[in-house]
This record gives sequence, structure tokens and C-alpha cells, in this order.
Amino acid sequence: MLNRRDVLRMGGALGAAAFTPRPFKTTEHIAAASAAVADRTPEDVAQDEFYWREIQEAFTLDRTLTNLNNGNTCPAPRVVHEAVKRYMDMANMLPVQYNGMIGRNIDTVRRRMAAEFGCDPSELALTRNASESLQIAQNGIDLKAGDEVLTTEQDYPRMLTTWDQRMRRDKIKVTRIQFPVPTTQDDLYQRFERAITPQTKVLHFCHITNLTGQLFPVQRLARLARSRGILTIVDGAHALAHFPFKLRDLEMDYYGVSLHKWLLAPIGNGLLYVRKENIAKTWPLQAVPDRQAGDITKFEAIGTHPEALRAAVAEALAFHQAIGAERKAARLRYLTLRWANAVKTHSKIKILSSLEPGQTWGVAMVSIDGVDPRALSQYMMDKYRIVVNAVVGGTPPAQVFDYSGLRVTPNVYTTLEEIDTFAHALLEVANDGLPAPTNGRGGRGRGAA
Repeated sequence: MLNRRDVLRMGGALGAAAFTPRPFKTTEHIAAASAAVADRTPEDVAQDEFYWREIQEAFTLDRTLTNLNNGNTCPAPRVVHEAVKRYMDMANMLPVQYNGMIGRNIDTVRRRMAAEFGCDPSELALTRNASESLQIAQNGIDLKAGDEVLTTEQDYPRMLTTWDQRMRRDKIKVTRIQFPVPTTQDDLYQRFERAITPQTKVLHFCHITNLTGQLFPVQRLARLARSRGILTIVDGAHALAHFPFKLRDLEMDYYGVSLHKWLLAPIGNGLLYVRKENIAKTWPLQAVPDRQAGDITKFEAIGTHPEALRAAVAEALAFHQAIGAERKAARLRYLTLRWANAVKTHSKIKILSSLEPGQTWGVAMVSIDGVDPRALSQYMMDKYRIVVNAVVGGTPPAQVFDYSGLRVTPNVYTTLEEIDTFAHALLEVANDGLPAPTNGRGGRGRGAA
């Protein structure tokens, strides 16, 4: 017969069990789950909710909110976040000793990243984000007054601002090409080809845009540029680890990436690819001795910084590889098509991204006729707690083509319920319009970020 002490002891054990969190899914768990579906096509696995539940459990999330703004910054899996804390704790014991020791191992990250994404390690620099990577190229290329840069109106604002500064400082010419969304690879190629002049020295464009996910013919444009002695700078912030490709196959001169997006690395990580023959003639962000002129690591010279963030990229890469690039891309496309196919036939709803195979994965844009995307984004947050990014672009007369709407970017942890709720909310607004703003609780309030 149980006495009072036994009952209390049992109650304590049951209580502890009830409040003990489930063990999070490690990279090994994910690799095992992937091995179990290895004989199936990526498209088949993309619809297997049991498999993706394993992936979802690898993240620490706030499920009271739906994050459809992963195109900004993605949460890292818990194994990556734990790695950051582990390296931070190590460095903090004696920073002058251990931060440097961690840094000496970063070449392992460089080597593994180069092997996965298809380039020589001597062409890959680890940076803090895509903006830094691209600005190294933009500011590091020698240009003189009258030289021309061709870019597009839909390139990333920070990069356009960087060219505007060089225009003021060095008196170069910057031409922004307009294009409709969605459009074709041939159309984009022809627009650049027609715009090239004898003064053109640089083509700068996105691999896919951060707005609508418009895919560019990178290899064709790089070959066109090289045939005319023109350099190519490609913004790959939304491409690397989003869908499969190899850097060397694109044939561009410079390629910049934010690893805290689709690789799911810690915030504060980026990548810069520089074609080998361009390293020595490209100035670094900060000065280095002349003996380092041909060394890719000159682009990493930024002074003291936390090596823990960079070291944890190795865990993010392992997590990415455990899922598999093909399976990941197929899942992102499946999630995008799920909401897009649910709403695309509505007369007031416009999809501003191509839904054709090989054109769109996890980035797409949608608009509703007569509805301001900023108000729509706020409504999504207020009523459904959905975080989604509003884009307002193409306002006449400065721009010819309209590209305003909601940029929708799910990720591997996104559930079908979250996707379906978003589609339902779009149809609701398309049918009934937005309700009048209120000042009470639950009315227009915090932004969607």
C-alpha cells in the first residue's frame, strides 16, 4: 500500500515527466529520416508530412505566429543555435586564446562549403552577409569616370545605393534596366544585351530577386559579359541552399550570399565567391599587406569578431546536407504551389512570380487588386498572426512595371495548416475586402516586420 511519501514521490516524477521537453531532433535524426526515404523522388517526399514533421521538430519556434517572411532571416535549427552558444562559451573562457583557436579551424568550414556548392576553396571568402560580400565587389573593382554599370530596378536597395555612391564619388554611369514580373529568361537576356554599350564594364543582377523570386539566366549573361570584356556581379542572397546548383557552373566573376537565409546559419554569416583571376585585382573591404593580394582571405579581414558565429556554419551545412538539396527545394516548391494554386484563379488575385517548373521554389509574390500590400500585411498580422513581407515597388513615373504585393517565403518547418490559413486569408480579403481600421484591441497595431 502506498504511503503519503510514495504518492508525493510519484507525483513529482509524473510532474517532471510532464514538463520535461521532448529531445530536439539532431542532425543525425534528420539524416536517418532522409535515409529512410532515399529511394523516393524529392517530389514524392515533399508531400510526406511524417518526414517533414521530423524536420519541424528540429526548430525552436513560436507557433502562435506563422512566419512567412523567411526571405528576411530564417531561424536556425536548434543544433546550429546550440553550436553558437557552445563556441561562445568556449571563447569567453579566455577570448585572446580561444577565439583565435576557433578561428584557426574556419578553413574547415570554407573547404566543406566549397565542396557542397561547387567551387575551389581558394575562391570562397566567409563574410557577414550578402551586402558585405557584394559591396566588396562593387567597391573593390577599379572604375573610372564614364564607365557604365548595368543593373536592374529590382535589385536589392542596398546594392543600388552602393552604386549610387560610386556614381557620386567616381562619376561612373549606372543604368537600371526595367522588366515585367514574371518574365522569361530570354526576355531578361535580351534586355541586358540591348542595353550594353562600349562603356559598359559591369553587369550586376540577382540570381533570383528578393522581391518576386524572378530567376535570371546567370550563365548566359556571364558568357555574354565575358565575351565583351565585362565583369559580372551576381546577388545570390536568395539562391544558395534554396535550390540546387554549383557556383562554378554559373561562370560569373563575383557572387554574394547571406547564409542566415536559406542555409539556416546564424545571423551574421555570408559568403563571397570570387573567380580566381579576379582576386588579386579586387580591393578588399579593409586594407591588407600586399603579400595577401592574391589570397581570398583578404576579404575576411575585418578585425576582431566572434568566430563562434562562423564556426557554427558547419552545423548549418550538415543540417542542409542531412535533408538534401533536392528534397529541400521540392518541399519549398510544394508549399508555394499549395497556396498559389489555391488562390490563382480568383479574378482579383495576381501571382507575380512564375509557377513553371524550375522557376520558383520558396519565394513568390501575390497581390490583390485594389488592396494596399502594407494594409494587407497588417491585416494578416492582426487577425491571423501571420508575418509576411509587404513590397511596394514600381510606382510611376520612375518605374514602368508594377511589382507591389506580399512576398511569401515559407521554409522547411512551415506546416500545411499555416499555408492553408494564409491562402484562406487571401481569399477572404479578395472576396470581402479589408475591414475598416479599429483603434481597439486587435485593431491595426504592430507591423509584420
